Amino acid sequence: MISGGIDSPVAAYVMAEAGADVVLLHMDNTPYEDGRSLENVKELAQQLRQATGQEMPLYSAMHGPSQARIGETCETRYQCVMCKRTMQRTAKELAGRLGCSGVVMGDSLGQVASQTLRNIRAENVGLDFPVLRPLIGYDKLEIEEIAKSIGTYEISIRPAVGCTIVPKGPVTEAELPKIRAFDISSDIGAIVSASADSAVRIS
Repeated sequence: MISGGIDSPVAAYVMAEAGADVVLLHMDNTPYEDGRSLENVKELAQQLRQATGQEMPLYSAMHGPSQARIGETCETRYQCVMCKRTMQRTAKELAGRLGCSGVVMGDSLGQVASQTLRNIRAENVGLDFPVLRPLIGYDKLEIEEIAKSIGTYEISIRPAVGCTIVPKGPVTEAELPKIRAFDISSDIGAIVSASADSAVRIS
């Protein structure tokens, strides 16, 4: 999974250097971000190809409708956890179609609210698919150093509108019974299928 930020391109690079063949998936958060994020992702993908020598096909899937559904049916403070839960399930669905063996995330433990250990557990419960987090123990400076060395840092820090649906007080210790209830209220299976069906290769 790749966003326009600093961490996820570095995670893709680290996995490629470890010998994994990487396919990139960007979750298009329109209308909760502007088009600059997608353009930045395309450039990041190209830079990663140069840094690794891999083909790294880039796919994009719609995520805005998923975000809207989560916002309508779940507690506001659970928006980020349910967002990442939906993204990972979409990635799992696409991985199955493409013959991939796992999902790679750019998470670094505790860096943001959705990356606490309790929230990571909640995001993955019932997923039944490998989720690799090669940067989990890195601090921000270590990640930035790698980004600078592979040429992705300057692209990642370009101005772009971030996610505008992030709640003011996101949960940091998600409760599993609530996660399961929100799966039902949002009909997560349906929104994941729709998101995966929308995925197209863009470069």
